[in-house]
Amino acid sequence: MSKVSIRNKKASFEYHLNDVYVAGIMLTGTEIKSIRASKASINEAYCFLHNGELWVKGMHIAEYEPGSYNNHAPLRERKLLLNAREIEKIEKELKVKGTTLIPLEIFLNEKGIAKLKIALATGKKLFDKRDDLKLKDAKREMDRVKKARL
Repeated sequence: MSKVSIRNKKASFEYHLNDVYVAGIMLTGTEIKSIRASKASINEAYCFLHNGELWVKGMHIAEYEPGSYNNHAPLRERKLLLNAREIEKIEKELKVKGTTLIPLEIFLNEKGIAKLKIALATGKKLFDKRDDLKLKDAKREMDRVKKARL
């Protein structure tokens, strides 16, 4: 089985990540086939609670080419599957101002089932982002010096 990992690369740059959860996703047949072909994106996606259920909105899963009339809508809302206790905990945390729920990664577990890694997060300020960029540049420079010595 191929290793599928679709990531939201900007999430750790834009947000301070607090609690991370792994949720199942309710998908149709053509959606899982597109995910297995790595034809999905979660860069613009976010999660929300509605009637005690967790949903993800803005997750783009491309239409499956051989899907014919059975194809899915690429940007439809998809239900996330978590334990009731986890949903209650998330609901309490989301009441805090500035906290949001963002998807981090879509992956296939060992049984081939699609899972979505989500995190409770708070937005970073501009100076926090600048600090992250400075640290990244410093690390890159140190790696460059180490490589030059070898």
